[in-house]
Amino acid sequence: MNMDKILDIAMQKDASDVHMICGNKPMLRIARDLVEIEEMKELTEEDMSEAYDYLVRGNIDKDEVYNSTKKLDLSYEYKDIRLRVNISSSDEIPTCTLRLIKNELPPYESLGIPDVVRRMTYQPQGLILVTGKTNSGKSTTLNSLIDYINENQNKKILTLENPIEFKHHSKKSLIVQKEIGRGRDVLTFSDGVKNSLREDCDILVIGEIRDRTTMEAAIEMAESGHLVIGTLHTKSCAETIDRMINFYEVRDQASIKYLLSALLKLVVSQRLLKGIDGKLVLVPEVMVVDNIVAGIIRKEKLSVSEIEDAIQSNLEKGSIGLINSLAELFVEDKITLEQAKSQIEEKNQEILNRTIMQLKIKKSTARNK
Repeated sequence: MNMDKILDIAMQKDASDVHMICGNKPMLRIARDLVEIEEMKELTEEDMSEAYDYLVRGNIDKDEVYNSTKKLDLSYEYKDIRLRVNISSSDEIPTCTLRLIKNELPPYESLGIPDVVRRMTYQPQGLILVTGKTNSGKSTTLNSLIDYINENQNKKILTLENPIEFKHHSKKSLIVQKEIGRGRDVLTFSDGVKNSLREDCDILVIGEIRDRTTMEAAIEMAESGHLVIGTLHTKSCAETIDRMINFYEVRDQASIKYLLSALLKLVVSQRLLKGIDGKLVLVPEVMVVDNIVAGIIRKEKLSVSEIEDAIQSNLEKGSIGLINSLAELFVEDKITLEQAKSQIEEKNQEILNRTIMQLKIKKSTARNK
């Protein structure tokens, strides 16, 4: 088995991921589709052991983590790219998933991220969340935001990541990147957040808020006068609020709702769809937390539909509803109507149709002026 050859082919074909599973040929993910490398043979148990050795490189700590937990996250450099690697176990044989991270970030303006997200990075303190499911482009958005701040603001930025994907270099800002995990820079995300209070940083970036301990540390950091930017694996702005509150016991939820309503500044939830031209298209939902949204968060019973309505009625402050994003992409001929409808519930189909009609009328009026 030739790992270098597999990675070279992945780079040539502009793949986002490489999947290596025993009994299958190596597979590439290209613009959301899985494509096998035809010229390669099916991977054997011995091949997978070789792949494991190639990626772990004899690191005792990493080997111990894998043997005790049967999973391992690590970063790996090959030629001019970085790889985010996950090794897990299937039938007691290593299984590898490699994410290719390009050395150059796309320009922030080219990503399709609403401008309000960039503007919010000038907040002196508070909490900004970038959310979405796996493969929704969260890491690209997050690193592009860091790069934008680095080029335009004079701040100390501390990032906590597992693993570090894109290597930043200090420009106008000072950047410190720390990798989470045993044998790395910091043991856990929560340890890193707690220590950041002593590191005189202005902006803290948390690669993933996955539990109550990290959430509490992030809130403490934001309360103490820092801007905290984090990510969560959630599929909408409303679900993000619900997930954060449910980190806590029922008896503690009233106090956390009050803190969140005061500290949360913005949530951007994103999806990636394969566009009509075959390229991936960003579908953003943005919630700017104003007094109305803050009031909904503080309520005893959180209502998802109330949050969605508040986003829809707060467009002039920069909020963007999912339906609006989908309608706009359809009117601009970037996605099909079927794709747009597949992203929303049946009950919202009529609202989507109405929004599309309004946008078409607006576009036609602007053309005729």
